[in-house]
Amino acid sequence: MTNRIKEIFGIEYPVIAGGMAWCSGWRLAAAVSNAGGLGLIGAGTMTVDLLREHIRKVKAATDKPWGINLPLMYPQIDTLIDMVIEEGCKIVFTSAGSPKKYTKRFHDAGMTVAHVVSSSKFAKKCEEAGVDVVVAEGFEAGGHNGREETTTMCLIPQVRQATTLPVIAAGGIASGAACLAAQVLGAEGVQIGTLFAMSEESSAAEAFKQRCTELQEGDTMLCLKKLAPSRLVKNALYARIAEAEERGADVPELLKILGEKATRRGIFDGDIENGEMEIGQIASAIKKIEPVSVIMQRLVDEYNEALAKLK
Repeated sequence: MTNRIKEIFGIEYPVIAGGMAWCSGWRLAAAVSNAGGLGLIGAGTMTVDLLREHIRKVKAATDKPWGINLPLMYPQIDTLIDMVIEEGCKIVFTSAGSPKKYTKRFHDAGMTVAHVVSSSKFAKKCEEAGVDVVVAEGFEAGGHNGREETTTMCLIPQVRQATTLPVIAAGGIASGAACLAAQVLGAEGVQIGTLFAMSEESSAAEAFKQRCTELQEGDTMLCLKKLAPSRLVKNALYARIAEAEERGADVPELLKILGEKATRRGIFDGDIENGEMEIGQIASAIKKIEPVSVIMQRLVDEYNEALAKLK
């Protein structure tokens, strides 16, 4: 798989780990990078000091390329960016906001910039903003999603036609065959979240990981569309949200139902009934919690097997 994604990031395989809140700490980032992919630290829920700690630990744990995922709507985004530049980070994946405001600032610091989009319209805006790589994420993905609800297989070819930038496919990818399918549709790499969120090195609670291995098809749903569309596991909290949304609850009521630190409760603390359990649709196909090294090798083997079958 020789392509621009490998060349731009200096990695062996065009596989990028999702920068997931409460899952993507320095251990997961280092493990993915050491296995030949690109690990990301998920900065979305981190304070400046905590993110600095994770950056320094990943530097000590790998000599391979790695990066940071920064949601641009984060309240302390300017302070976080200052610190990330100060620490000498070379790769940043941005999301949840316009890349226009910050891309030049990252480039001036010598950083490579990728931005996550959910439509071909926003992919074009990324190219206009000077972004280096675009991540096209279908609504199969866990956590926050695009309002368009476009699936990955529909999204990738449209994004490919809309931009000359290298495209990374995301959403519902957890096998080598899926990596090959994304490549056929026009992607030059894949970003994988759910599979790595359920790995041994993920910082998610063991109760969260174990519950995700038990999920069946249809056990996750997109909801919270009045706030930010999110894919959640069906649990007691989801049931309260679904009931409220069905009768037309407003934003303040939905926020009250969620309560404080809902994602932390579900993912990091392991409250599998009353926490916000963010995971992708593909979780129903993942039945084991394994180390990243095993996962990466299987992805490569499956990709080669699928390619050989086609030939």
